[in-house]
Amino acid sequence: MYRARDRLEHSDWLEQLDEAGQQLDLSQSTRSTAGDLFLTHVPDEERSKPAVAAASLYAAALIDGEERSQRAVADRLDVSRLSIQSRWKDIMADAGFQPPNW
Repeated sequence: MYRARDRLEHSDWLEQLDEAGQQLDLSQSTRSTAGDLFLTHVPDEERSKPAVAAASLYAAALIDGEERSQRAVADRLDVSRLSIQSRWKDIMADAGFQPPNW
């Protein structure tokens, strides 16, 4: 879980997540879930934050039944598809969800 001040500290990332979610036509609920997942898994290294943000958005879309392709999410957050692929299952599992087995 994260602290309330984390939301302020990472407000730029939350804005980027929200904008990417809007561009992908995701609901407010999914965008909010993505923000929560990101804040729960935010890495210390600045260079890892874009990948975690993208994986959080991808996982949130799956959780809320608004699936988008890894490529589409990666393009919106300017990361590689592999960055999402290597992180999204752990993020889902840590949040208490069973990742699909496809």
